[in-house]
Amino acid sequence: MATFNYRVITPAGKEKKGTLEAKSRDAAMTMLKNDKNVVVQCDEATGFNKPLVLLNKAKKVTPRDLALFSHQFASINKAGVSVVEAFGMLADQTENAALRDAINAVHLDISKGETLAKSMRKQSGVFPEMLTNMVEAGEASGSLDKSFDRMSIQFEKDAALQQAVKKAVTYPIILIVVMIGVLVAMMMFVVPTFMNMFADLDVEMPASTMILIHISDFLLAYWWLCAIIVVILVFGWKAYAATESGKEVTSSLAIKLPFIGPVKTKSACARLGRTLCTLLGAGVPMVDAIDITGRSMENLLYKRAMKDAKDQVLRGVPLSKPLQSCGLFPPMVVHMVAIGEETGNIEAMLENVAQYYEEDVQLATEQLMTILEPAIIVVMAVIVGYMCVAIFQPMFTLYDALS
Repeated sequence: MATFNYRVITPAGKEKKGTLEAKSRDAAMTMLKNDKNVVVQCDEATGFNKPLVLLNKAKKVTPRDLALFSHQFASINKAGVSVVEAFGMLADQTENAALRDAINAVHLDISKGETLAKSMRKQSGVFPEMLTNMVEAGEASGSLDKSFDRMSIQFEKDAALQQAVKKAVTYPIILIVVMIGVLVAMMMFVVPTFMNMFADLDVEMPASTMILIHISDFLLAYWWLCAIIVVILVFGWKAYAATESGKEVTSSLAIKLPFIGPVKTKSACARLGRTLCTLLGAGVPMVDAIDITGRSMENLLYKRAMKDAKDQVLRGVPLSKPLQSCGLFPPMVVHMVAIGEETGNIEAMLENVAQYYEEDVQLATEQLMTILEPAIIVVMAVIVGYMCVAIFQPMFTLYDALS
């Protein structure tokens, strides 16, 4: 397959540029003309005009991008626009390059008569399995716009949830990094200046000052060694975290860490409720819905728990039983699911679980920020206070000697 740069005039009269992959130039021309485009230019991409991967790398498709895409498609489809025309319109107005390329590819496939779900599955790196299953259910029931409406809500909730968790984790990390940077700068540039002055005055140094001097001297002499150790630790941890045992350790730590652990647990509960509710509401079978929900979980322990739940449900066990036995979900989730199974209204119960824990994640994030921010500031104040005392103690000793 070769890559071709093209420039066409669309049926709407707009100029459009892009790239596509085809076996030959004639095949590329045919693909473009099948969409009723007027081809202005179609040349094979060479080393000089081929897009650079590093400079032209497509931005990752986020849940917010997918939420906007789903909402726009549902609105256009409700207005009576055909699926083929709707994807053509969406390709023209989508800003994310990766999503735009995927929409263009789907547009070409459905123009040839393929089903929308099958075409979207070919772009699995962009469109998640949950979306393609919802699309397939919508095509079978003739309610494609409702499927996309449900998915727009799902992606919006996912985006809000991710943002809340990211905010809870990122802000403390930034504060800690800034604190370490300030301390290192003081040890390498501020402390040596004062110590040189005291050395010239031949002042006896207290123990606290001597400790500070030794740390400062070590950083000045071996800063490169410290940098190498930090780099090795960071990349070593990332490499270990990518292994199966590493994923298990990091997943276990994520839910056991104080403050952050409860946020991760509540986030997983919200994901369980929202995803299962959306899939079951679209007519996806329970076993398939559990399987898709499990794969959407970020934490390996929750993935395993949902896989085990799927196996048990296949044997006829109610979903609430494996959720309880795994010990990862709070009692409220188990009780709500059990009530839904007994009353035959599990979708409503899962919706209640999702709403409760989505709100709880927001509240837990705010509480976490309220606790961690002053705690980190206090720690930094104690360390800086110690450095100030260690620096000023020799001055007081000098003044006493002079008096």
